[in-house]
Amino acid sequence: MVRSGRHLARRCAVQALYQWEVTGQSPSEIESSFIKNENLCGPHLDYFLTLIKNIPLNAEAIDNLITPHLDRNLDKVDLIEHAILRVGTYELKFQPEVPTRVALDEAIDLAKVFASEHSYKYVNGVLDKIARAVRGDA
Repeated sequence: MVRSGRHLARRCAVQALYQWEVTGQSPSEIESSFIKNENLCGPHLDYFLTLIKNIPLNAEAIDNLITPHLDRNLDKVDLIEHAILRVGTYELKFQPEVPTRVALDEAIDLAKVFASEHSYKYVNGVLDKIARAVRGDA
């Protein structure tokens, strides 16, 4: 399956956000290693930078959108799932040009790659509820 540059940007953003959460490094400290190691350039780079700069800036608002749709406290959500949920929620709330189905499908794919075996179902369920709340999508 051919993946878009945005897929690469999202994948790198999930990894960078996970690193941000685990290490406490600033996004600017983290971004340069991803740019260099993943050969991010052009629109891929632009979208990665959009995600890695804006998600931490809006983390509280994003987490406030996520929390009501969880079956547990946010601090009990696996950190990689949390990073994936943040990317998906950010796109649903702050990137209206990203179709809802694309935001959900990308998050599901990322969960299949990075999270535990059945995490994609959890991510899908949470983001589906967020999509309905934020965009009114059914």
